[in-house]
Amino acid sequence: MTNTDKVQNVCGLKREDFQTRINGKETDLYILRNEVGNEVAITNYGGAIVAIMVPDKNGILANIDKHGNLANVIQGHDNIQDVVNSPEPYLSTLVGRYGNRIAKGKFQLHGKEYSLPINNGPNSLHGGKKGFNAKVWDALQMNDTTLVLNYISAYGEEGFSGELKTTVIYTFSNENELVIEYMAKTNKKTVINLTSHGFFSLAGIANPTPSIENLECEINADFYIPIDEVSIPTGEIRFVKGTPFDFRTPKTIGQDIDADHEQIKNGAGYDHCFVLNKREEGELSFAARIMEPTTGRTIEVYTTEPGVQLYTDNWADGYKGQHGATFPRRSGICFEAQHFPDSPNRPYFPSVVLSPGEQYKQKTIYKFGTIA
Repeated sequence: MTNTDKVQNVCGLKREDFQTRINGKETDLYILRNEVGNEVAITNYGGAIVAIMVPDKNGILANIDKHGNLANVIQGHDNIQDVVNSPEPYLSTLVGRYGNRIAKGKFQLHGKEYSLPINNGPNSLHGGKKGFNAKVWDALQMNDTTLVLNYISAYGEEGFSGELKTTVIYTFSNENELVIEYMAKTNKKTVINLTSHGFFSLAGIANPTPSIENLECEINADFYIPIDEVSIPTGEIRFVKGTPFDFRTPKTIGQDIDADHEQIKNGAGYDHCFVLNKREEGELSFAARIMEPTTGRTIEVYTTEPGVQLYTDNWADGYKGQHGATFPRRSGICFEAQHFPDSPNRPYFPSVVLSPGEQYKQKTIYKFGTIA
């Protein structure tokens, strides 16, 4: 592993606070810094993103006061022990082998039933009790703006078939695009659904981190996937029109987040997969956009995936994050680009099956900007 600290990190995080040995593998902190001077900080434990330093609409990088034109807009922790022991185990981490829920932790593949660990009510969530979020990945920092992570998931790990070799590449462009590319191969037919679970706080993390309810949000989806009371798809695909899930025209997150609507109640807010509008399968296209009115910060999301899970941090309780920040309920927002929940049990959903000789590929871009 290579990593260099030639200049002081704007994010204030220290490599030594992330360096330890877990199950015989070394953890570290990697800083991606573009030519504009903005930063992304990632640890190879779970691929957790622990800082994204970008300016606000007044953003002069040289003027970093306590109010901060430059702020950290992603929730995380400032040391490896807190990452490992986080009250939110998926706090801005990678998720795998299977992001989102699989009903009752069971599915059938090539005539055999597989059983996964149950870790979310009666279901299996985000790859089981010790998924990709809780693994030490092999890391190689290629240059100032690119980090490559590799992990080999053993046959039978968390109940899944096949040995899965996974590569994730993070690139931070001079246009403030965080590009995440995923590739995977298997030696036996298996299921796969990878994502990154970034908890974004565009106002900047703080004590307490402000609510995301004033964010203006647009999602490029005419349909969404309704869920039952344990967050498993009902099997329907519903129009967003006339529901709290209609973000085709921008509106604030808070407008309908507590609406008197069965689906809002089932998710305790938004925790639903949106079916993205696509002209063709696998195209890299616009998925979502949010804007924070006070700072003018924006994120645009582009992905090759057919869906994006909108999660509005409905269960946070004010736990502590980086540099004394606290994360109350609904202080973060997630756009998890992915295939649909419970797809292994829904043959009419886009396939999540990966066979030997095939390569899983996904590309998702989070583009940070500002408006005046």
